[in-house]
Amino acid sequence: MVHDTLYDELRDALVTAVKALKSGDPHDEATFIGPLIDEQEAQRVEGWIGSAVRAGGKLLCGGARTGVMLTPAVLEGVPKREPLVAEEAFGPVVVLERFSTFDEALARVNDSKFGLQAGIFTDSLSHAMRAWDELEVGGVVVGDVPSFRVDTMPYGGVKDSGLGREGVRYAIEDLTEVRLLVLR
Repeated sequence: MVHDTLYDELRDALVTAVKALKSGDPHDEATFIGPLIDEQEAQRVEGWIGSAVRAGGKLLCGGARTGVMLTPAVLEGVPKREPLVAEEAFGPVVVLERFSTFDEALARVNDSKFGLQAGIFTDSLSHAMRAWDELEVGGVVVGDVPSFRVDTMPYGGVKDSGLGREGVRYAIEDLTEVRLLVLR
């Protein structure tokens, strides 16, 4: 989601950057976009892109599939109930959406059955703290993408975006057998 005042500039810069991404063999260090897990998943994401376009969304770049490879896609104007917006795509695709007010953006994020992580770019500490207080997500990252993490950070979501957290502490807990001994 991008504020109206920045939308056109960001959209154009993002499309240019996405078109420049190298797709291919993940063993090649120059590769940024690798294959999807299998052809069925690549077909699913390709189908969701097609459905979004048929429903009125505009494909700005990408979306072509060859086997398990899908060129990274950028879309805008996709209706919110389309699978590409309403579900988790797990593929190289981004859907841009405009917003006018911060309240509108917060409401739109919360209007989802998912809640993994949120990234917010703002120069307002008040907006950052409101996002933390109001967003129904597993974590809020201010000034970076929501996939930013270090191993010691708890990472995970709420709603249909997972159960529990990942991270060193949680891995140790998962590998620990809790036992109880009572002596009377």
